[in-house]
Amino acid sequence: MNTLLKIAAASAFAAFASCAASGTQVVSGAKSYPRSTCLVTDNAIGSMGSPVTKVYKGQEVKFCCRPCVAKFEKDPERYLAKIR
Repeated sequence: MNTLLKIAAASAFAAFASCAASGTQVVSGAKSYPRSTCLVTDNAIGSMGSPVTKVYKGQEVKFCCRPCVAKFEKDPERYLAKIR
């Protein structure tokens, strides 16, 4: 039982570490992102390297790259209108 617990803890840590490395925020209870494209540019998620995931007011939002996050943060409601 102890070994199984250690394996589960290591797996959870690895999953969390990979999310942190890619700029992903892990937040339970957030609405999942419904699109396969960036909310700002409409590029495919992952087409510009590692995607970035953020949660804004309980809604998960995915971006194709870090510069799109900055654009989103200037006027988030404009972009969120695309998924509401």
